[in-house]
Formats: sequence, C-alpha cells, structure tokens
Amino acid sequence: MARVLATRAAGRWAWAGLLAWGTLGCARDRAGLGSSAFFDAKGVRIHYVTQGSGEAVVLIHGLYSSIQLNWQGPGIVAALARDHQVVALDLPGHGRSDRPRAAAAYGQQMVDDVVLLLDHLNLPRAHVVGYSMGGIVALNLIAQHPDRVVSGALGGMGWLREGGGLQKVWEHLPMGPGRRTPEACVRGIAELALTEEAVRAIKTPVLVLIGDRDPVQGLYVAPLQAVRSDWAVIKVPGAGHVSCVVNPAFRDELVKWIAENRVKS
Repeated sequence: MARVLATRAAGRWAWAGLLAWGTLGCARDRAGLGSSAFFDAKGVRIHYVTQGSGEAVVLIHGLYSSIQLNWQGPGIVAALARDHQVVALDLPGHGRSDRPRAAAAYGQQMVDDVVLLLDHLNLPRAHVVGYSMGGIVALNLIAQHPDRVVSGALGGMGWLREGGGLQKVWEHLPMGPGRRTPEACVRGIAELALTEEAVRAIKTPVLVLIGDRDPVQGLYVAPLQAVRSDWAVIKVPGAGHVSCVVNPAFRDELVKWIAENRVKS
C-alpha cells in the first residue's frame, strides 16, 4: 500500500512539474508551430497539428499534457519536421480537444482516435511515438494495428500488464485538484492493459526512451524487458519522468531512431 500511495503522489508531482517545464518550453519555441485543425472522432472534436513533409510520424502526449507541452515546447515537432510529416493530436480531455465526461470517449477509444486521424489524413502508415500515458496508447496501437505502424517509440513508459497491480491502481487513481481532464479519462487507462501474449506477438520495431532517474523503469519498463529483451532501452542521463521529454538527448535519440527505421524505397 505504501508503494501505491508513493506512486500516486509521485505521479501528481510529476505532471505538475511537466506542465511547468512545458510552459517554459513553449515560451522558447514560438516559431514553426505547423498547421492546426480539428476532426470529428465519433462526435468528439479532436485538435491536431501537422508540420513538415515525408514519412508520417504521429506523436501522442501524456496524461494532463498536450501537443504544446510534450512536443512543441521541447522542440520535438520542429526537429522531426525537418525530414518528416509530423502529426500530433490532443487526446480527448486534453489541450484544445473536447472534454467529454462519458467513459466511452476514453480507454480503447483513444487508440481508435489515432487510427481515425490517420484515416482522416489519408495516411496508410506512420511511425508512432507516445510519452507516458501516450506510450500506453501507442503500444496498444502497435499491438492492434501493426499494418498502420512503421516503428514505435515509447517515452517514459513500458508495459501496463493486464491483471497486474498497476492496472488496478489506474482503475482507482484519484483525481488531482483542479484538473480539467475528466475522471473517465484517467480511469480509462486501465482498459489499455495488454496481455503478455499480445506484447510477445508484436513484430514492429520498438524503442524505449526513459530517464535514468524515472521510477517508471521499475514499474513498467523492467516487466517489458523481461518479455521483450530484443527491444532497445535507452536511458537519458540525469532525467526523471518530468524532465526526460524536455531533455535534448531524448529528442536527439528519437530523431535518430525514426531516421534509422525509415521505409526503404
């Protein structure tokens, strides 16, 4: 129980810190924000941005975050857009997207939203990158729709195991004060737990990027390494869960990974 409470407290602190870091990053990176638009995902208005040209890269942010906080502020969109078409979306309940309270808008639907966005943009395949909660969404997308994914990158995340203790934590995780993200979104993350069989069956190349001070290493990445030792895990020196996504090493390793996994013509 003590470990669970500590995990909850750390999660609340981490996301508060990430908001602060992201806001500072956005102030530094006003140029090249790309094209902003909306599309309809089963009645929910979803905001997304596109920038650059070439092979598509989809970016999926973390809980209580947004396109700006996770991707534009740290300069990740700009770096990837030099050689790729970058597509980033605000998941429902976040950023400039709608904030429905119904549970049906979250969980598995967030995975489906990414597929709907690919369809909306007529993109048959893309590299998929997710940070924290976005990594959970990304791994589900890779497992469920391998034909739509060129490569995957999980930032600050590993494997949320079906039937594990962390799935139960998500089912009962309390909301932080003042959060605009509906409770249904937070609880819905538990729906995205994957079986060991599903993780072992993935054939798509996947990279894990994690801060070497991030507690997610033991909670999510170590269980993943036990079943997918073939997936590379790169540790960003001196970075925790909050600071990893804004660390230039995270951005540089991500750019390198996607370049190495481009579709050979």
